Amino acid sequence: MATHTGRKPDNETDGTDETDETNETNETDETGEARSIAAERLIALVDATIAIALTLLALDLPVPAGDTTGAMLVSVSAHGKEYLAFGLSFVVIAAHWRAHHEIFRYIRSLNSRLTGLTLAWLFMQVLMPFATRVITADGAFPPRFSLYAIVQVLASASFALIIREIRRRHLYRTDAPPRVFAENLVRSICLAAVFGASVPVSFLTTGSAAYLCWLAAPVALAVARRFQGRASCGH
Repeated sequence: MATHTGRKPDNETDGTDETDETNETNETDETGEARSIAAERLIALVDATIAIALTLLALDLPVPAGDTTGAMLVSVSAHGKEYLAFGLSFVVIAAHWRAHHEIFRYIRSLNSRLTGLTLAWLFMQVLMPFATRVITADGAFPPRFSLYAIVQVLASASFALIIREIRRRHLYRTDAPPRVFAENLVRSICLAAVFGASVPVSFLTTGSAAYLCWLAAPVALAVARRFQGRASCGH
């Protein structure tokens, strides 16, 4: 007698392939969700650190003293450089945070390099209150001024590297507008260049001339954006 083997019909399967595909899909979803959660945690850390840095700026402000209105006004005038430095640093830190917010709202995942660059950028933000105290203290002007300027250079340069890493590794969502990355990259490079140029100026000229370099930042940004716009139209 002929024996028949237990061969299954071609249209029947044991369900193994479907199970493997389902497991792979679930693993992909879990990985994507984990990366999204990691990005959200990093953003929360940035927001909290920026809030602390801004608070430290305010805590270092000198309190005016005087028994009369005139004496109070004199005290305010005497501490004018501290109040101006506070205003400048507040605007600078807020601008850094705004740029970070504009970029990271489109982040879909992280890698170790992006996390490290972000922590380096945060380190510069934490140093900002200290650099503000140094620039308003007594002593030789060029070293005090240079410390503040170098912190700005490193903050802007590290943020430019953050943008480069995001674009190079495609860590952004598909709905992210390319102009957001391009504009913030140009801004970071311009600011790093302006603050960097002010360091040797502080050693070669008076203090006011070094501060004038910082006032050139809006002009440099406007020129860079104009050339960027022309380049975009050319393409």
